[in-house]
Amino acid sequence: MSVREKMEDKLNGALSPEELTITDESHLHAGHGGAHPDGESHFRIHIVSAAFEGKSRVERHRMINEILAEELKARVHALAVKAYAPGEGR
Repeated sequence: MSVREKMEDKLNGALSPEELTITDESHLHAGHGGAHPDGESHFRIHIVSAAFEGKSRVERHRMINEILAEELKARVHALAVKAYAPGEGR
């Protein structure tokens, strides 16, 4: 299972999102610090979940970082996150 698939499984299981897109942007960082030669080190996440209602942007990011802690410690060097509650402007 790829790193992206693992992250997708974890986020789906923990947050039951209405929308979830995980984009591997590792190719944009080839040759830079933290870039893994095989990719899967830099990701962008767009997620919409009711679990984010009433939470600040920082709280939402912390939730995601906790869910993906294992991946962030191992392979993932950079994670850009756009996290919304349903009905919020995007």
